[in-house]
Amino acid sequence: MKNRSWAFLAGGLLVALLLAGVVSNYASSHPDGLDSSLLKGCTVDADDTIVGGSCPAQQARDHELADSPLADYGVRGIRNSFVSTGLSGVLGVLVTFAIGAGGFWLLRRRGTTPTDGTTSIDGTTPTDGDTTAPGGVRRRADAAS
Repeated sequence: MKNRSWAFLAGGLLVALLLAGVVSNYASSHPDGLDSSLLKGCTVDADDTIVGGSCPAQQARDHELADSPLADYGVRGIRNSFVSTGLSGVLGVLVTFAIGAGGFWLLRRRGTTPTDGTTSIDGTTPTDGDTTAPGGVRRRADAAS
């Protein structure tokens, strides 16, 4: 990979880590569109706990991974919410980057084909005067069109 590509990749990773580690702490704590639509018909208190009424959110239950180490946008065991949220975001970016890089690495290793025109699809080497028509069909330059 060229040096410019590495610099672009490193810069993008740095921006993603900065956004996930710092800026994510300043996201709105108010419910998004889905959450607020599920609360229609209910009365909620200042802590967004349902205290009355009838709404679809009353049927909600915890997710199967609610007890996982990175549940609720934080890292379990870290009491400082700013650090916990930031660390959770950074870990998420790193895991996503590792999975993506591993996938691209596997695709790249899977098979390389020469792109300099030295070998055609059928494995033969083109001779002088050969051209490639649309659709990958090889023709001799002296052949009638």
